[in-house]
Amino acid sequence: MSDTITHHGGCHCGAVRYEVDAPADLEVTECNCSICSKSGSLHLIVNSDRFRLLKGEDNLITYTFDTHEAKHYFCKNCGIKSFYIPRSHPEGFSVNARCLDEGTVQSMTISQFDGKNWEKNIEALRKKRGF
Repeated sequence: MSDTITHHGGCHCGAVRYEVDAPADLEVTECNCSICSKSGSLHLIVNSDRFRLLKGEDNLITYTFDTHEAKHYFCKNCGIKSFYIPRSHPEGFSVNARCLDEGTVQSMTISQFDGKNWEKNIEALRKKRGF
């Protein structure tokens, strides 16, 4: 992985705040599954040692569905899902790149993932992301 910097982010109301170590030039994924397409997430997937929740754990509500493996965390005040634990990478986090604060992201390359056909496509995504 190229040099990393610390990005800060969180929900809309500011009750949930975190920091994540990642390159300034981000590679993110846009998924077409039912929840991602409705929430508009751009996935920056990182190992758990690169993510730190700074505040707001008590403001998070957890939602699961289907296999109940992914843990979707929403701010109970503003409803924003700024990060979650994905089924594809349960040892890490998916940070919504759209929830990162301005000033540290230099560029963002967006690749598409066919999450509607998750089982058929997940190994290619894991390999691409180095997991």
